[in-house]
Amino acid sequence: MENAEVWIDKGIDFAAEYGPKVIGAIAIYIIGSWIIKKIVGAVKKVMAKGTYDISLQKFLTNLVSWALKIFLIITVISTLGVETTSLAAVVAAAGLAVGLALQGSLSNFAGGVLIMIFKPYKIGDLVEAQGVLGAVKEIEIFTTKLITPQNKLAIVPNGAMANGNIINYTAEGKMRVDTVVGVDYGSDIKKTKEVLLEMLKANPKVLQDPAPSVNVEALADSSVNLAVRPFCKPEDYWDVYFGTIEGTKEALDKAGIEIPYPHEVQINK
Repeated sequence: MENAEVWIDKGIDFAAEYGPKVIGAIAIYIIGSWIIKKIVGAVKKVMAKGTYDISLQKFLTNLVSWALKIFLIITVISTLGVETTSLAAVVAAAGLAVGLALQGSLSNFAGGVLIMIFKPYKIGDLVEAQGVLGAVKEIEIFTTKLITPQNKLAIVPNGAMANGNIINYTAEGKMRVDTVVGVDYGSDIKKTKEVLLEMLKANPKVLQDPAPSVNVEALADSSVNLAVRPFCKPEDYWDVYFGTIEGTKEALDKAGIEIPYPHEVQINK
């Protein structure tokens, strides 16, 4: 009976000492979570009204959200009576261990920050980097997602993207399509160039500024090679590329200009 009374007294003392702290910590967590939600919502609205792209909006709102949540957790733990200096030492030690274990991830995070700051590309751009050509689908904190011309999803680490060479085909708003066609040495070069230029100008997806060009590129063994180079918008690249090849064949056939090809020699016995 006396033991029961002792335990009850201890329970009452414990509740009297820690009860207010626990209730206060719970109250701080609930109110803090509500405030964080409001702050993140306000940040989203401010950024949505500005000129920030979607990737930067997501990146910054996630960063703000996690920073505020970490601050809230430290505040709650401090309210429970845990010394923040000891907690800071534990967090620092844990952070060092995690940092050593996740050096690659931290490098990718830093790469993501650099991409957001310097903006070498944005969502929708056609880029070539790390041996991958594709349209940027999404820029995340650690990786960049590209959709290749074969409609494959390529996920490239941001660390490699930030530290490597990047070719952005969309940044200037126009691209040059390079194709080469060979014609017979007996062909009238001036007429051939006129025929090909008319074909290019008739294509509505070929830009007239800069103007398309057709020039002799090389005198090959069995053909005179001409560089056919129209300009187009990045999103029209493949349509213009394949359209130029097909249009070249049709235009030269119609004009009676021969494209050299190996002929089979038949020997009559």
